[in-house]
Formats: sequence, C-alpha cells, structure tokens
Amino acid sequence: MSKYAQLCAHGRGSATLKSISALLAWDQETYMPRGGGDARAEQMALLAGMMHDRTSSKDLGDLIAACESESLDDQQRACVREFRRDYDKQTKLPKSLVEELARTGSKAQDVWKDARKNNDFKAFAPWLSKMVDLSRQKATCYGFEPGGEVYDALLDEYEPNAKARQVESIFKPLGEQLSSLVRELTESGKTPSDAPTKVHAPKDRQHALGMYVLRAIGFDLNAGRLDVTTHPFCEGLAPGDTRLTTRYDERYFPGALYGTMHEAGHGMYEQGLPKCKTHKGPGGDAIESFGTPLADSISLGIHESQSRMWENMVGRGRPFWKWLHKEACDQFAELGKFDVDEIYRAVNIVRPSFIRVEADEGTYNLHVMLRFGIERAMIAGDLSIGDLPGAWNERFKQLLGLDVPDDAHGCLQDVHWSFGLFGYFPTYTLGNLYAAQFWETIRQRMPGLDAEFTRGDFSQLLQWLNQNIHGHGRRYRAGELCEMVTRRPLESRPLLDYLSVKLRDVYGL
Repeated sequence: MSKYAQLCAHGRGSATLKSISALLAWDQETYMPRGGGDARAEQMALLAGMMHDRTSSKDLGDLIAACESESLDDQQRACVREFRRDYDKQTKLPKSLVEELARTGSKAQDVWKDARKNNDFKAFAPWLSKMVDLSRQKATCYGFEPGGEVYDALLDEYEPNAKARQVESIFKPLGEQLSSLVRELTESGKTPSDAPTKVHAPKDRQHALGMYVLRAIGFDLNAGRLDVTTHPFCEGLAPGDTRLTTRYDERYFPGALYGTMHEAGHGMYEQGLPKCKTHKGPGGDAIESFGTPLADSISLGIHESQSRMWENMVGRGRPFWKWLHKEACDQFAELGKFDVDEIYRAVNIVRPSFIRVEADEGTYNLHVMLRFGIERAMIAGDLSIGDLPGAWNERFKQLLGLDVPDDAHGCLQDVHWSFGLFGYFPTYTLGNLYAAQFWETIRQRMPGLDAEFTRGDFSQLLQWLNQNIHGHGRRYRAGELCEMVTRRPLESRPLLDYLSVKLRDVYGL
C-alpha cells in the first residue's frame, strides 16, 4: 500500500468521524428534544477532541511528508497540498480549545434559539462574548500575515487565502453601486404589486411544492431529504446522505420556496462532489475519494455560488415561473388569480427589509456587508458585545434606511455567531459574485436554457455544474477555478450587469 493510499485511508476515517458530528448537529437543529442540549454539548466536545487527535497526529504528518516526496501527478499533488493545508491548521490548535469551541457552540446555539424567539439579547450576550473570545484565541493560534489582522485567520477557514482588506476593497464600491440601483428602483414609482406573494399557503402545500421543485431541478431524494428547522441549512453528511432544511410561513410562500431552492443548490453541490467515486493512486490503483480533498468543496464562496444561482438566477427567472405556474396554482388556489408575469415581478420586488434570508436580490448583499463590518469589529475588539444591538441598528439604518424594530429582527436573526462562524458572512456576497460570473459564461455557452427551463428541464445546467464546478473537489482554489471556467479573474461587473438588466426589466424601466 503506497504512502498516498495510506494517507487517503486516514482521511476516510477522519471524514467518517466528521460525518457523525455533522449528523449530531443536524439532529440538534431538527428533532432533538430540548432537554438533550447539555448532553449533546458533551457529545460534540468529545467528538471534536477525537477528530482533532486524528487530524493533528504525528502519524498523519509523517504520511503527508512522505507523500510530498513521492512522484505524483497533478491531481495527486493537489490532494496532498490540501491535506497539508488542513494538517498545518489543525496542529496549531490545542485540543482543549477545539473541545471548548464545540461544547460552548452547542450550548450557545440552544440559548440563541430561545433568545431569538423571546427577543432577549441580554440572555444571549454572555454566550456570544464567550464565542468571540474563543474565536479570537483560535485566530491567534492560526496566526496571520504581518500587516494583516486577526480576522484574516478566521476568514481563511472559509475562503482560503482571502483577506479582510481585499474583501473590503471589493465590497465598498459594490455596495455603493447597489445602493444607487436600489434607490433608482424604489424611487421610480413603478414598484410591482406584491399581492401574489401574500396568498394563503398552507404548510403542507408548501412542502409538496418544494418537493416537486427538488425532484425537477435534480436534487436526488434517494440520497437526501428535506426537513424543518429554525434557520435553514444544508448538511452534506456522507456519500449518499445530504440533508436539507427549510421553514414555512403560511403568509409568505416565497420564503420557503426560495429557501428550499437555495439549500438544494448547496445540496446538489454536495451530491455532485465525487464522494462515491475513486481516483488513481501513484501505482494506478483505485483509491476511494471520500475523505480526501478531491471530494470536498473548494470554499464557501463557491458553495454559495451554487445556492444563489439556483435560488435566484433560475428560481426567480421568468422561464422558471412559466413552468411552475400551473403546479403552484394547483397548490395555492388564490395564486390562480395571477399570471406568470405578475408572479415573476412580485418575487423580484426590491424592498429593503429586516431579515437577510428573505431579502431580495437588490438588497441582499447590503445585509452581508453589514455583518462583515460588525463581526470584523467584534473580533478586533473595536465593538463590545453590549454595544452590538445599537451598532447594528445604526448601521442598518445607514445601509437600508430602516429602523430595526427589535433585536429578533436585528442582531439576533442569524444563527452563525452562536457557534463561532466568524469570517463566514463575507462568503455570501463572494458567492453572488462567483454565481453571476459563472452564469454569464453558462448563458453564452448554452443559449437554449430558457426554453429548457420553461419545459421544466434543468438537467443541462446541472450537468454543466457537475462537470465544471462540483467534480473538481478542492483540486483548484476558488480564484483559480473561476478564471479557468470563465477565462478571467473574479470581478463585480457580471453581478451588477445581471441585477441591473433583470431588475430594470421587473420594474419596466
């Protein structure tokens, strides 16, 4: 057995432990009884410690070093390179910190649920303070480049090699141009009617519609499922097991429809990764890819590009509604009063609102920029936890022009900070940028997509994504993949062009 094969086998064991932890996290968000929180925290801490032992062991380091001296092809070298990256990060973290992050994050998540429900920031504040402190400790262990900042080390976990100042340089002009577009639309006096989005939509009918859409767009329900949670997410547990979650509001069906499509985009990426496939080892032997970086996602920015593409560029498009109109009207009788164009315009209205996951395409990135600035300040120590609600509300007013009514609609709305996902939020806008650039390329190469979508055929798009995005795993870095697929580096123009053309069409401008 070659050292490379041994390394990949070690990776499979680690990935199996990780999948058990992910299953426990999914259960906590869906079906776990409320009384199980403390025990679950201890379970998560134990597993985190076990995984850390395995992924930072001297044996693993020796295997990686041996493979770095072997004669490998480009794909194998990329695999070893990513094993090295992960190992170097893990060895910088003490086991006690890894366990405490898992334990505190699990408990904080349950506190956040109640705090959000009861609009009680004071109850959550001590736990948020703990997670910020633990995240700073983690970032300090990782280290960061001279002239950089602590936040860079956290951002690198989700978007490898990205830097806060680099992100800021993209976000600032993008935010200004998006704000200008939003003002143009909202002040035009031509806002479409939102009546189609306000029809009564029973939860069971929404679930049925969501399942109908999942089957059509290509999410494999034999290898996945859809459940209900407080904050929607996708969990790619293991080969053949990808879990989606959503939430239902009988007064606003687009929330669940697009939430389901968003998570399905993540899910189809997970299902498209070569987890069930093999690749060649140095001696030509077949090696299982699951557990290796070749079967893992590149970055959260690329992951988010898939969810936003299916949610917005497909799901909020006119061809999609030409196909879905009949089924949606069958599920929601009141929707039959509206034609395709009225529904298409209604689901694309640009209207500043409080909840990020329900935000329209025009304002969504402003929500992300708000969170990026605030969490960066918290990690740097420039914003105290006690001042968070006030800072949030002030910045929200500046960016979106609204007075936040309470913390449940403000700084308590997202689950991410409760379990330490600092550095995660910027990837949402990076995902929109990648999605738009990929979409522009896709439209050029497949001019017949609109006709296919109108017939309910989404297979050509999914096949293209499988081949050009999903199937590479982590062989390429995000920027490298973007340039390879689109023939140019990531830029903001495709997103601005896409939004300007589409939203002006929606508003008849």
